[in-house]
Amino acid sequence: MENFSNLKMINDFVNTMPKRNIAIEAAARAHQDKLTKPPGSLGMLEDLAVFLASWQSKERPIIENAQAIIFAGNHGICEHGVSPYPQEVTHLMVSNFENGGAAMNQLCSLNGVELKVKSLSLDTPTQDFTQTEAMSMGELLDAMSEGALAINKEANIILLGDMGIGNSTVSSALAASIFGGNVAEWVGAGTGANKKGISRKISVIEAGISKHGACADLSAILAFGGREQAAICGAILAARSASIPVLLDGFICTAAAAPLYAISSSLLDHCLVGHKSEEPGHPKLLQAMNKKPILDLDMRLGEGTGAALALSILKGAVACHNHMATFEAAGITNL
Repeated sequence: MENFSNLKMINDFVNTMPKRNIAIEAAARAHQDKLTKPPGSLGMLEDLAVFLASWQSKERPIIENAQAIIFAGNHGICEHGVSPYPQEVTHLMVSNFENGGAAMNQLCSLNGVELKVKSLSLDTPTQDFTQTEAMSMGELLDAMSEGALAINKEANIILLGDMGIGNSTVSSALAASIFGGNVAEWVGAGTGANKKGISRKISVIEAGISKHGACADLSAILAFGGREQAAICGAILAARSASIPVLLDGFICTAAAAPLYAISSSLLDHCLVGHKSEEPGHPKLLQAMNKKPILDLDMRLGEGTGAALALSILKGAVACHNHMATFEAAGITNL
């Protein structure tokens, strides 16, 4: 799936999308039980290795070609002062990524990850969702197509991140619209909003939900935005089409995937979540989407940094799975 012409093709994809390889999954799990350790003693590392094996259809999974993509967008809701920073910062951070100066650059360099930054009409912010839908259907489908086209189909794993002033407000709106509950429970400081700023974000989101109501699918992105969220959805679907496992970042990236979960939870079966964000809505969102984060490091930067750090854990899981000796190979037979 690369070019999205309508939403029906996404609903149809639910019935035709690749599934994990059950036979390989069983073989990988059996291999884990033969390694020189008590069964289950490597905990989540064992599960992660088996997860990768099942989606790569390789009993010995590999992470030789990892791609990280940061999607950047701007938001009309910023007219309400929901962020202490102007939207020009999105442009400046894109330049910072391109010049190698961001935290994400350092983590990708450390882990040998190809980093791609994709700007999405930064000079044309989405609409103010308190007044009208944030995006048109054409804008939604175009952004999803850009996300899909950005992935490297030769990658063993895709890491997804975001950049966009105001997008924590959009993310809280998406989560509240899809999963319901008290809006305040979904809202945090984002890029550094104070108590007054957080209250403003809550009021703006409440106004948006009052106008658009609850949304159970990609209509949430139409209502609230933004282009980077739509692009993340497109990248997730394209990766699934190619059976490439995906590593999501924190709150904003997980919230971007929530509309796909609302269509069918199975659309995110190939996705892992890199870390639990300090944004207060993220644990609530993870619980709602039945996702367990790999790391919990009190981070809330975004950009894909949590996913990039979690990749180190995945590499450790793969190394143990592929290169530990079996009991038979080690000559340990009297168990």
